[in-house]
Amino acid sequence: MRHALRCWLLLLLVLAVVLAWALTSGSAAIAWAELPRLLLWPDASPEAEVLQRLRLPRALAAIATGGLLALSGALMQVLLRNPLAEPYVLGLSSTAAVGALGMMALGFGTLAVNAGAFAGALFAVVLVFALARHDLGRIDAVSAVDGSPRLLLTGTMISSLSIALVSLILTLAPTERLRGMLFWMLGDLSGVGSAGAALALLPLLLVALLPFGREMNLLLRGPGPASMLGVPVRRLRALIYVAASLAAAVTVTTAGSIGFVGLVVPHVLRRLIGNDQRVLLPACALGGGAFLLAADTAARSWWAPQQLPVGALTALVGAPLFIALLSRDRGRRA
Repeated sequence: MRHALRCWLLLLLVLAVVLAWALTSGSAAIAWAELPRLLLWPDASPEAEVLQRLRLPRALAAIATGGLLALSGALMQVLLRNPLAEPYVLGLSSTAAVGALGMMALGFGTLAVNAGAFAGALFAVVLVFALARHDLGRIDAVSAVDGSPRLLLTGTMISSLSIALVSLILTLAPTERLRGMLFWMLGDLSGVGSAGAALALLPLLLVALLPFGREMNLLLRGPGPASMLGVPVRRLRALIYVAASLAAAVTVTTAGSIGFVGLVVPHVLRRLIGNDQRVLLPACALGGGAFLLAADTAARSWWAPQQLPVGALTALVGAPLFIALLSRDRGRRA
């Protein structure tokens, strides 16, 4: 328990430092010494207005979105027993993009775009779960056998079909709307007004999942051994899948398609603190929030006044980092 607390406190400290950087950085710089006063006792100054209305809501949205993405990635890696799994492997991102971009192409507002994204992600969840429900409950006697092949293949096919529909929508969309549509596809936090759903869902999922941490550790050994040790494999897999899908759907609705957070953050933290899900899942929530907040702060401040889509920056950082980690693992095995 002491090891877990030390890990969580260290990540919380990192998150606090990144949050302070995010709130003080931008076209209108704010002194770090002034930050507590402007947060706790805001006045009518322009700095307080920028902090309270723009930077703080965006920072909280980045923390919640990053935490949910990393948590969803860790859950998918438990479900598929594959460290390369990530939140969008089941087609949630691409189907959400179809719904959101369809609303954008038709000229609807933010509320309709968010509703379209959530409806698209929900459609993928229901369809994949319906087609692969037998695999979620299948118990293999040999732990090395992947117990969810249909789940993975079904999600891949849905993703491929959705990408084709996205290409068609972008081709037919009015030219003046293409920039906003492309930014949404790459992930964008600039238009986030509130992230209440994401902020509420993150602690709720942690509270709901942590009691099953021991069972998830056993599931990593394989569904057969886990079942023999008393783990309700079917129910646990369904719980993990629903929780991961809900987390990914809410993040897509909040900030668009942001890749590599759910892939890189759990992988890095697993190497640093181990693979005990009771420690790893809260660490992913903190580490994912810090990683996405840092990426978003860099995306909006380093090239100011030009703002970059945060999804492009997470890919530029995440892909080389993940390749380096894989190369290091391969070198150790050799």
